[in-house]
Amino acid sequence: MVEVLLLAVALSMDAFAVSIGLGAKHQRRTLSLALMSGVYFGLFQALMPMIGYLGGRGVLGWIEAFAPWVAFLLLLLVGGKMIYESFAEGVEEDIANITHRVMLILAIATSIDAMAAGFALTLLEVGPLIACLVIGVTTYLFSLLGVFIGAKSGTWLESKAELFGGVVLILIGLKILLD
Repeated sequence: MVEVLLLAVALSMDAFAVSIGLGAKHQRRTLSLALMSGVYFGLFQALMPMIGYLGGRGVLGWIEAFAPWVAFLLLLLVGGKMIYESFAEGVEEDIANITHRVMLILAIATSIDAMAAGFALTLLEVGPLIACLVIGVTTYLFSLLGVFIGAKSGTWLESKAELFGGVVLILIGLKILLD
């Protein structure tokens, strides 16, 4: 269960970073934006790993001997991408109006990585529904908090969250590989 909690925190860092940027840019309606971010990001971060898990279960019989390596490589790629993005500017600074369509696009964009990480759920000792629920609730809470942090302090924490998430994903991949 510790791996699931670490995975949940790491996967939520993309949404957390975007939420910080949204809060810093849109300080007028913080509560509604925080709730909207939490719901959109939490829901998509819960659904995408389930899609990855189901896809992983479908191919697990073919690659069972290599499954730890596949999980490691996927987490390494996702973690590396997050680390790379931690040094880039956030897209949320270009967004003037936060609509449901914009939030849907941001939620999908921040949760695509979670679909790849969902493959790792096939190798963990916890049920996929519980894992996805933990990931979704964790992301909801981090997204909610991220908007308030961004509204109060600006974007200085944004890149650090993505960097942390990327490092944790790579470490989880290493643990899966070495077990």
